[in-house]
Amino acid sequence: METAWALNAQGLSKSFGRKVVEGLTLTIRPGEFYALLGANGAGKTTTLRMIAGLTPPDAGRIELFGRDVVSDPQGAKAIMAWLPDEPLLYDKLSPLEYLEFIAGLWQVPPGLARSRADELLELLGLWPHRAERCEGFSRGMKQKTVLAGALIHDPQFLLLDEPFTGLDAGSARLVKNLLTKHVENGAAIILTTHILEVAERLASRIGILAGGRLVAEGGLEALRGHAGFESGTLEDVFLQLTAG
Repeated sequence: METAWALNAQGLSKSFGRKVVEGLTLTIRPGEFYALLGANGAGKTTTLRMIAGLTPPDAGRIELFGRDVVSDPQGAKAIMAWLPDEPLLYDKLSPLEYLEFIAGLWQVPPGLARSRADELLELLGLWPHRAERCEGFSRGMKQKTVLAGALIHDPQFLLLDEPFTGLDAGSARLVKNLLTKHVENGAAIILTTHILEVAERLASRIGILAGGRLVAEGGLEALRGHAGFESGTLEDVFLQLTAG
């Protein structure tokens, strides 16, 4: 039986000497694009790291498509991809070599790996540079290469921490189109971003963190209601909800 939730995180808390995340509950459905927003230090990256199984929660439970991240880490990690804000790239490799290497780690059959690599490189505008060493790439090109690596095994759940850092307008559009296509195919995505326009345009739901707590959640209209606004931009709402 299929689970109703891509992500079911209940009552998450984490302290590093002080409370970073407290009593956080998040649910995301398959085929949903969710943006998690907050000021610096609000707990966004810690939340993503807990969901990815990289930072154990002090309290709470996390399931990805019914797989418990703590008790079944291999099962959970097999269906997810995690893209940190400063991803590791083996830059002595070309994009094609890098993707074939990552595909091997995920045990993607070689023929399938090559066809997926070719498709991702085309979609991200990297095909002309497929045989060049990544060490000479701009930050944006490196970011696109690592994103392709995150997608090479066709994950059902994708965690992205500031994925648009370093991207110019053209590259950002390619990435937006690729992520939208991935969600339309039934995957779920949670991302953090400081670019509010990205959240507003891509996400079907937005959550706003302040002081490690989820203070508001929903579409723009719902967030306006939480902020006590009848109108206003996402920036207006965000600043109101995270003030103080």
